Amino acid sequence: MSDRRASAPAVRDGKAGRPKPAMNGHEKSDPAIVARKPANNAGPPVAERVERRAGAEGNAGEPHTDRAQHRVTASPGLARIRKAASEREGERFTTLLHHIDAGLLEQAYYWLKRDAAAGVDGMTWAEYGEGLADRLADLHGRVHRGSYRAQPSRRTYIPKPDGRQRPLGIAALEDKIVQRAMVEVLNAIYEADFLGFSYGFRPGRGQHDALDGLAVGLESQAVNWILDADIRGFLDAASYCPQVY
Repeated sequence: MSDRRASAPAVRDGKAGRPKPAMNGHEKSDPAIVARKPANNAGPPVAERVERRAGAEGNAGEPHTDRAQHRVTASPGLARIRKAASEREGERFTTLLHHIDAGLLEQAYYWLKRDAAAGVDGMTWAEYGEGLADRLADLHGRVHRGSYRAQPSRRTYIPKPDGRQRPLGIAALEDKIVQRAMVEVLNAIYEADFLGFSYGFRPGRGQHDALDGLAVGLESQAVNWILDADIRGFLDAASYCPQVY
């Protein structure tokens, strides 16, 4: 699964080889300031309050808890990866493809949004579910033989309040399954590196949690100034578009 480097550097490398930022002493992550969670008394900063931000709505829930009628046993291999990433700071992960097994692909299928728009393949979640075991066995074989090829994303546009349109790319259903399985493997590695105040694109966190955390922080700590930045049309000019799951 992995190999251990001979000596640990003075500054911990991230899993991709770049330095990992250190916070609060010896590379400790700040505990998340999330108003809906109980207070964290593990260490500095002091335990945050648990009052909710007034008017906060739509907080992100725990992922995958309300989508799957069918549940698959979590991969013990991913649990080992998560444990190694958390406990062994210098770990480098070199062979991960074998974790993309039929069970994880099936789990990824049930994590997808069932009413999501179809990609260029025209395949819906329900249609793919007909003969699911055979379809996933074939997909698993192609992934491990190296013959799997992602299909082009279907372009669609979402209207914005100012009258402009935001471009989105809708992946084919099999591509969504493979992507979702890969995300699960990568999450097992990189979640150990994220700081407590990082909210973007993480399991069980979203923009509403970040707003709640900001509100609780402003109420409980001395704040001298706030910087609000917005990169205009950033996603419109980016070289990629987010996938719709």
